[in-house]
This record gives sequence, C-alpha cells and structure tokens, in this order.
Amino acid sequence: MGELVALALGGLVVVVLTNALARRTHLPAAVLLVLAGIGYGYLPGPNLELDPEVVLYLVIPPLLYGAALQSSLTALRRNGRTVIGLSVALVLVTALAVGFGLNAVVAAVPLSFAIAVGAAVSPPDPVAALSIGRRAGMSPRLTTLVEGEGLLNDATALTILQVAVATAIGGRFSVGHAVGDFLFVAAGGLAVGMAVAWVIAYLRKMASDPLTDNALSLGTPFAAYVAAESLHVSGVLAVVVAGLWLGHRSASLQSSGARLQTRSVWHLVEYLLEGYVFLLIGQQLPAVVRGLAAYDLGTVVAAGAVTVGIVLLVRPLWLLAAAHLPARMHARLGGDPRPDNPPLSGRELLALSWAGTRGVITLAAAFTLPASTPARDLLLFCAYLVVLVTLVGQGLTFAPLLRRLRLPGSAVSRALTRNEARAAAVQAALDRLTALAEADPGVRDVAAPLRRAAEGRHKRYTERVALLSHVEDQVLPVDDRYRAALLARREMIAAERDELLAWRDAGRLADADMRILERELDHEESVLPSLPPS
Repeated sequence: MGELVALALGGLVVVVLTNALARRTHLPAAVLLVLAGIGYGYLPGPNLELDPEVVLYLVIPPLLYGAALQSSLTALRRNGRTVIGLSVALVLVTALAVGFGLNAVVAAVPLSFAIAVGAAVSPPDPVAALSIGRRAGMSPRLTTLVEGEGLLNDATALTILQVAVATAIGGRFSVGHAVGDFLFVAAGGLAVGMAVAWVIAYLRKMASDPLTDNALSLGTPFAAYVAAESLHVSGVLAVVVAGLWLGHRSASLQSSGARLQTRSVWHLVEYLLEGYVFLLIGQQLPAVVRGLAAYDLGTVVAAGAVTVGIVLLVRPLWLLAAAHLPARMHARLGGDPRPDNPPLSGRELLALSWAGTRGVITLAAAFTLPASTPARDLLLFCAYLVVLVTLVGQGLTFAPLLRRLRLPGSAVSRALTRNEARAAAVQAALDRLTALAEADPGVRDVAAPLRRAAEGRHKRYTERVALLSHVEDQVLPVDDRYRAALLARREMIAAERDELLAWRDAGRLADADMRILERELDHEESVLPSLPPS
C-alpha cells in the first residue's frame, strides 16, 4: 500500500510540473505527460500496468461524464447526423479497414480478432485534441463535432469489439445478429442513462446544500455505468446520456452555489484523471515492447505500418467523401437545409481530420483481448503505436496547423454573441425591476440604485457589441477604457482583501468571518473577464 501511495504522489508531482511546463512552453500537456510516462517506464523500480477493468469502470465514466456536462445538447442535436456519421459509421469503417489490413499482412491473426483490434483503435479520444484546439482558437462548430464524436464513438467501438471477440470465440457470425446486438446495447444504454438522470434530478431537487448536490454529481457516472453494464447494455452511452441531460437541465436543477462548486469539482477531477491517464499510457511502452520478442522485425514493422497507415488515411478520406455526398441525402458534414449551418469548408475538414488523436480507451479496449488471442502481443503493440503516433505526432502539430489554417469564426463572433446575450439579459432584469416597482411600494423605494447599476452594465455591453460588430479581422479588439476599468476593479478588490487580512492579523476579525468575507470577494473577482493584453 505504501508503494502505491508513493506512486500516486509521484504521479501527482509529475502531472503538476508537466502542466506548468506546458503553459510556459505552449506545448501540449498530453504529449509531455506521455513522454514523461515513457521515460519513467524505463527507469528501475515499481511501475503500474494498465488494468482494463479499472480503466473502464473507474477512469472512463468520470472523464466522459465531465465532458458531457460541458457539451451542448442543442448543438449536438443541430449536428446530429454529422455526429452519428463520425461516431458510428466512421468507427465501423475504420474497424473493418484495419481488420482486413491486419489479416492480410499477418497470417497468424484471424479476421475476427483483427477487426476487434480495429475496433479498439477506431475511436478518437477528444481530450488532447480539444485541450489543444481550444487554446489555438478552434471554432465552436468544430469543437461541437469533436466533442460529440468523442462522447458517442466509444460505445460504438466497444460494441464492435465485443461482437468481434464473441464471433472469434464462437466461430459463427451473423450480420443480422450483430446489428441486433448493437441496436439492443445502444438502446439499452440510452434508456439506462435517462433513467439514472431522472433519479439524480429528483434527488437533486430534494438536496438542500451544494455539498449533497456535488456528492450526487460525483456518483452519477459510476451509477450509470454499473447499472448499464449489469444489464449488458452500453455503460459508456448511459454515462454520456446522463451527463448531457443533467448538464442541459442544470439551470433548473441546481442552485447557483451548487453549479459553481460542480464546475470546480469536475475541473479538478478532469485535470487529475487526464494527467494520470496520459502518464499511464506512456508507462505501458516497455511492457508492450517486451512482448514483441517472439516476432521477427518484418512482421512487426508491417503490422504497425498497416494499422497506423489505415487509421491515419481512413479519417480524412471518409470526411472528404461525406462532404461531397448529395445535399438531399443530408449527410454532408455540418450541412443541413438551414442556411445557418452550411457544409464545412476544406480548411475545416482538414482541421477535423487532424483531430483524431487516440487515447486510453484504445489501450483499455485492446488489453481486454483474451489471453488466448493469436499474436496478442503484436496486436497490443499495433494499438499502442496508434495511440503514440496520434497523441505525439498529431498532438504536437495540431495547434500550428490550426493557426496556419486561420479558421474563421471563433473569438470575435463568440464574444459578440455573449455581449448581445448579456445586454438582453440586463434589459430583462430592468423590465422586471420596473414591474416590481409598480406593484410594490417597498421595491420602488430601493429601485433607483439597482436601476443605475443595471443601466451601467447595459451601456457597457451595448458599447462592446457596437465595437465587435465592426471588427473585420478575427482579432479581438482592445478597448482601453474597458481594460482600465477591469484593472481598477481588480486593484480595488485586492485593496479590500488586504484590509480584511490586516483586521484578521490585528485580532479584530475572526478567521471564520474572514473566510466568509473573502469568499464574497473571490466570487466577485471570479466573474471578472480576463485582463486583455495592453
């Protein structure tokens, strides 16, 4: 136990230091963590081996749930056909292509097991791609597609893998039976996810404090996954559905305090889990390489090249083909009959094709292959090589590619929409205040200062809207007055905090009271926008 605790603490130190280095060097943290894991894996001493049951039951559910909470159900509905094409059809095509390719170059690998490995390497893991893409200015529509694909493709891949392994062991395959199994597993996952979400929503309405609410939130992904797996349906899909529905309904289900706490809790969970996961991926390399001793170099090179090559080629070819389907089929990427959702441009297609990084679920799925699988060590190496090439290769080049493509849309249009929404919300508050003042003399007496504060905010937002509406390039304009006001308000909050500390240190303010007042200042400072560059 002491050794395990030491490993966990050492991993925590590496995660924190690596993320700090990533912020300073602007290199992807995921790539640096994988490389750190590889380096540690070759050092003498204890090491962690990837246990697929631990990953599937303890790591994947909270990561998927945290991502689902932050996803947009509305945007996913708008791009539903595109997301289904990427997360179902593309996964199936990739699995079959890799399976037939491996079966052709390595005679010892039966087709069913080769397709199982193809299923393992087929689902992209959006964690690295999104963390890099958001920092590099990936457009909201591409972000939605990558998020939606990553939320749903794991269920497809794991289902294909289970069917392929069952076929390999049983020796019989029926297309109708396989399709029926897939539909049952998917529909069951949807039903279980909605049932768990409904129960959690009911319990949240009864919860009286943020701590209880967040305890329920932390337990939700595990409850959904275990319930679904016990019924032999898709646990991954159940977790995603529960997270999407609860995230969409959070405004009506949670108090403001609970929502603030939930965001912080899940940011910390994702930060730690993602860090440990990428370290774990790197640590598996020595064990995977040791398993190749029984194979000649030509076989290893051929199997690895075919697997990686097919994975890298199928995605852009699929995207290109789907983008040129007839519009009436409505499978065009990002396109439907509405004029506000046109097909993706060539540059957007290139960015989307480069966002196919693989992650821990690929390794976890590959490690679930039975011990009796022919050439199992070679197949594990092929899966690991796909993860390593896509994480390191695409991870290092994704941000430069996005900057080079100069994709339209992101920062200015989103800032414009946010400020238009802020202005509309403040106007609604002013209208409500007017109605209250007319109905209640008590409100009328205190309405004047509230109205002045709201009108000041409304003026600030409308001025920002006017400024953003005339921006021709994609660089956010810097308003000197706005920047000066932000700087002044931050300095005022700092002065208030210093004065509270002086009162506490002089014994005039108890620590408990100090923390209450400090929390008020922290909440106010947390809603201030980041200071624009001078």
